[in-house]
Amino acid sequence: MALDALRRGWPVTIRGCAASLALLPVETADAGRLAAFDPSGTAPLLLSAGRAATLKLVNQREAAVPDGPVQVARTDWLDFDMGVALADPQLDLARPLKGPFRAEAVTEPEAAGAALRLARIAGLLPAFFVRVGADDGSGVTPDDISAHEDAGRLRIAARARLPVAGAEDAEIVAFRTDEAPGEHVALLIGSPTGAPPLVRLHSECLTGDVLGSLKCDCGPQLNAAIAAIRASGWGVLLYLRQEGRGIGLINKLRAYALQDQGFDTVDANTRLGFAIDARDFAVAGRMLELLGQHEVRLLTNNPEKVAGLESAGIRVIERVAHHLPPNPHNERYLATKRDRTGHQF
Repeated sequence: MALDALRRGWPVTIRGCAASLALLPVETADAGRLAAFDPSGTAPLLLSAGRAATLKLVNQREAAVPDGPVQVARTDWLDFDMGVALADPQLDLARPLKGPFRAEAVTEPEAAGAALRLARIAGLLPAFFVRVGADDGSGVTPDDISAHEDAGRLRIAARARLPVAGAEDAEIVAFRTDEAPGEHVALLIGSPTGAPPLVRLHSECLTGDVLGSLKCDCGPQLNAAIAAIRASGWGVLLYLRQEGRGIGLINKLRAYALQDQGFDTVDANTRLGFAIDARDFAVAGRMLELLGQHEVRLLTNNPEKVAGLESAGIRVIERVAHHLPPNPHNERYLATKRDRTGHQF
């Protein structure tokens, strides 16, 4: 219900410890809805710290947390259009002069942080006009949002034989939670041998996996992973529905537009207001647990995937490098992964 309301531009309420926090999403609302939501024109703007840092609003401790909440005091010149300009980095070059604005103490920090997580789940820019009210028992709680993200609620929903190019003896297994709209899948290749399987964690990439984008290496990595698992004898490809490092397709395309303006993939994500990598690899750990696999050889260049599986209780006995040659369109992207996010090729 809350996700649907946000996508429609309707207010939602998150219940905090002492009071509720009413939220109007900047991306999907409009000036008329803001006037109805906040007739007095006093509702401050809630942004993530990463976005606030881009806007030079870093004069509070919360700004040290990349995806933490920062509250911007309302002024006469902070109308709806200016709220959009503050929230959407694609407008930064068109409207470079903004403000002055002042960050202020965050009202209901737990609820504010939950609001930013809710925006990411909904695939929206993390920006809201906010209004504090008495807790009347309505709305969602931070615990409700955490339950939506709880990998422990994942379960196997269906499985079937699925011959694929490069692995005709594969089986597909689908996983879902009752709360989340997207299903994760595992492709089991070959027959178990008793040895730890070769496992690849592959995050969904519509542009690379389906459309053949050359901006990333996702499509070639997917095909090469299937071939490597087949050559190893047996293993598992986990296809995780975490598009754009967990920020969703629309926000990934916004990051692409920022890259066209000269920003690398790390800076693009933070300018949008998101963490550098918002994926949850505990999901992969839960999938492997449900498949009865507790020790794996992991096909990856990303140490964060190793750490994520280990934290989820899966023992990684070996990291197997997964390197493919660059092309002229993704050379900078691969260099950024190496130099700024610690990938080990």
